[in-house]
Amino acid sequence: MNARPQLEDLRLYCIVVRCRGFAAAARETGASKALVSKRIGLLEAALGARLLHRTTRSVSLTEQGEVVHQWAQRILEDVDQMGEALSAERLAPSGLLRICTSSGFGRNHVAPALSALAERHPALEIQLELLDRPVDLVGEGFQLDIRVGAVREADLITRRIARNARVLCAAPAYLARHGTPATLADLARHRCIVIRERDQDFGRWTLDGPAGTETVRVSGPLSANNGEIVREWGLAGHGIILRSAWDVAPALADGSLVRLLPDYAQAADVWAVYPSRLSTSAKVRVCVEFLQEWLGRAQIGAGARA
Repeated sequence: MNARPQLEDLRLYCIVVRCRGFAAAARETGASKALVSKRIGLLEAALGARLLHRTTRSVSLTEQGEVVHQWAQRILEDVDQMGEALSAERLAPSGLLRICTSSGFGRNHVAPALSALAERHPALEIQLELLDRPVDLVGEGFQLDIRVGAVREADLITRRIARNARVLCAAPAYLARHGTPATLADLARHRCIVIRERDQDFGRWTLDGPAGTETVRVSGPLSANNGEIVREWGLAGHGIILRSAWDVAPALADGSLVRLLPDYAQAADVWAVYPSRLSTSAKVRVCVEFLQEWLGRAQIGAGARA
């Protein structure tokens, strides 16, 4: 690093990434395109790294640019929250808050938490939508997405609010009929119940194990785009499932499902995803902090990585 990066250059960099270009960032900030380009160049010089791939129409992040973007969001959020903490009065959360999440996690964890949040903050008007598909957060008008699994959009801000992992399991009846897989490769020869949820590749299971990250192609006679249906089919003995620890923990505890290949798990942490920093919206900030506390008490992913 050649010099300390300027805070406002980090802020401008985040705007360029979100807007996917210098011209759009210039329009948003009221600066000239030349000035935006110059400030990003100075930031790259200060950090000693190329942050953006530039074309005539748009920009995209380099590998180092992705790292800087994640850190810049974190730094800016901390600075804004510091200023807010020092202010004489914090705004009380009020008004409409549109939230989306997946159906199973929404019913079992997010909805009860929001019920408690509504009692604590009666001025909030909460709208929750359960969607088992990729969501365009800005385009569809949501202020907050509670997501289980990977977040791939570089222009959104993320905050991990709970640890979680997906694990392999099957009903004792299935294992009695078809045997128990001894290796990850054995899954390719088993009846697996595949799912197309938000962040999962259809028919490809990628898990972390003793040898690092491994991927296996799986198939079976049943598939669905809803995790609760897949869990019920697994309980009925139709095949092997890969489900979140929070979803199958009761069944594993009472023996109606058996965990398979316990050295393997798929990272599926719970993330709050939002388009602007928490300090700009009291209602989003309060909701995210409340959900983090609520899910922490619930210990939704306890034992998943064992």
